[in-house]
Amino acid sequence: MSTLVAPHRSLITRRSRQPRRPGRVVAWVYLALVVAGTVFPIYWMLRTALSSNAGLLASPSSLVPVDFSWGAFQRVLGMQTGAEAVAEGGSGASISLALPIRNSIIYAGVATFCQVFFASLAAYAFARLQWRGRDVVFRVLFTALMVPGILTLLPNFVLIKELGLMNSFAGLILPGAFFSAFNIFFLRQFFLGMNGEIEEAALLDGASRLRVFFRITMPLSAGPITTLSVLGFIGYWNDYFWPLLITSDESTQPLTLALAVFKQSSPQAQPDWAGLMAAALFAALPMLLVFMVFGRRIVNSLGFSGFR
Repeated sequence: MSTLVAPHRSLITRRSRQPRRPGRVVAWVYLALVVAGTVFPIYWMLRTALSSNAGLLASPSSLVPVDFSWGAFQRVLGMQTGAEAVAEGGSGASISLALPIRNSIIYAGVATFCQVFFASLAAYAFARLQWRGRDVVFRVLFTALMVPGILTLLPNFVLIKELGLMNSFAGLILPGAFFSAFNIFFLRQFFLGMNGEIEEAALLDGASRLRVFFRITMPLSAGPITTLSVLGFIGYWNDYFWPLLITSDESTQPLTLALAVFKQSSPQAQPDWAGLMAAALFAALPMLLVFMVFGRRIVNSLGFSGFR
């Protein structure tokens, strides 16, 4: 028993005596700064939401909540009257989160599903099927990664307007639903790294390509598909500029637009910062939960696809 314990203790002693390398210290300092820079904006939002607007004007640089109050959260949840909101320093403007959250879920959910599904079909065709001009088409598609997204906004806007789809979910979703160069490239790289023997065995047994794709390839690709779904959902959830161009109707406005309208509807010289930060926290909470649940899977999928 002693022969097993002794090397372990000696290893611990050797590690404890190792001098701290300057590079490791710099790395830890850099990591601490990155973590602080990432977490501090969230803390500042929470600190502002838990303060009163009058207290924020009196002590704008305080690191802790000023004149602690739950009033901002009560305002965005519709639990305060207009007079109570004005008494606590609010603008008197109201925001109902239920409808914008529903719209954001429809917009982000349907757009993400369509984008990942069609990208999976295209990636499978580029990775597994043999057809004339495949590599040339893929190179042309690959160049789409170099095109800034802002250049496609105006043509898409004109197309949606000519089709009469303004102020509709179809107008919000269709431009990005069928094509994503990054998703196709990401999944193609994963499919190329997969062992194709199971698929070949299924084809020899008489299974069709579609059956192989849906019954074998898709289940084996659950990791990267989940990764793209999470990243796509976060992107659509936070999207602001495209919904601003397409919709001005409350029945289709996502949460990002509703927050902007809430800020601009303030009749006071100063916006209701406490209420705005409380609403922004509610908007960010679903994305934080999604990333906390699927964060490890996202990192693993990036490693499988050779991006790490």
